[in-house]
Amino acid sequence: MRITDYFTLAFSSLHFSRMRSLLTALGIAVGIAAVILLTALGGGARDYILGQFTQFGTHIIGVSPGRTTTMGISGAVISNVRPLSIEDAESLRKIKGIRTSVPVSQGNAQVEAGKRSRWVYVIGVNHEMPQTWQIKIGQGQFLPHDPQQQARNLAVIGHRLKQELFPQSNPLGQRIRIGQQRFRVIGIMQSKGQVLGFDLDDAVYIPVNRALSLFNRDSLMEIDLLYDGNFDEQTIVRAIKKRLIERHGREDFTIITQNDMLQTLGSILDLLTAVVAALGGISLLVGGVGIFTIMSIAVNERIREIGLLRALGASQFQISLLFLLEAAALSGAGGLAGIAAGLAIAWILHLMIPALPVAIAWDYLLLAGAIAIITGVFSGLLPARRAAALSPVDALRSE
Repeated sequence: MRITDYFTLAFSSLHFSRMRSLLTALGIAVGIAAVILLTALGGGARDYILGQFTQFGTHIIGVSPGRTTTMGISGAVISNVRPLSIEDAESLRKIKGIRTSVPVSQGNAQVEAGKRSRWVYVIGVNHEMPQTWQIKIGQGQFLPHDPQQQARNLAVIGHRLKQELFPQSNPLGQRIRIGQQRFRVIGIMQSKGQVLGFDLDDAVYIPVNRALSLFNRDSLMEIDLLYDGNFDEQTIVRAIKKRLIERHGREDFTIITQNDMLQTLGSILDLLTAVVAALGGISLLVGGVGIFTIMSIAVNERIREIGLLRALGASQFQISLLFLLEAAALSGAGGLAGIAAGLAIAWILHLMIPALPVAIAWDYLLLAGAIAIITGVFSGLLPARRAAALSPVDALRSE
């Protein structure tokens, strides 16, 4: 037979059983669409979370008190750590390659302005916070470069806090009360939005020494360091570790780099995307079972046709190829329909809910399409071999 004969016979058979062919291809289409949609949502969530982490840049190193691993040492020993101090932050700034060093202390407190009050994040930092965290000042100025022990009671408020406490007036120069202390507002931050649920707009920034006093603490929550991108990150980390061990006498701190966080988070999110893709792949398996069932039924219904083809000289290979082509056509049509449906649904969801992150995982899309065709071929393999093995005489005699 010529190649065109194979296609003519295969597609005429599919056309003769249109409804059955449509339902069979639909099973594959649903599987493909599920894979595309689930991976698109998973990829969108991955990009969103990674984007949240990289809002502060990728050249940040965080140092926090205490060790995250105990190496088998008693917890009582580990808990007895030397606090991270403002002096530690100042010492780390002198390391070659370090551009800024921001000591951070954080808590929650009630902020009052006139008759209005609001519970917000109170973040103690120094004058280098905007450069380190990549947050810009909207009005006024940020905290001045005062010696920390002589820091004045100055405050910079977030964009949302300004709207809540000073909806109709300019807060610059006005007084606010934080806890039992009074601060003068000297600046308003530009809107930054939420970062992993932490609303930077609903916060007030004060000198870190004042924050430690306000919350009665003797240790910083962390020290954020911004380093020059021209320097090797691991070299910087080793220098930080050496400097703090010299000051503390032992390694009673934890160093976390932005790249470490992104790699760990990225691997977790990639695994989650693969899991949801596997869940969608179950539908592909169901579609493959459907193709196997339909092709088995087709063999039983077309025994006499097979016998006639064999009597006319068609070989077992040609009969097998004919049925495999039908199975591939069903899975291919279902795959294309599923790809179109999955992309359309993802696009519609993004239009209807702009805040819903959607990112098409093209590698999973191509893999799902390939799996659909392979599933169809393998599902039609056994029925095709069964059809090819029929005796021409027995096939022609069948009722």
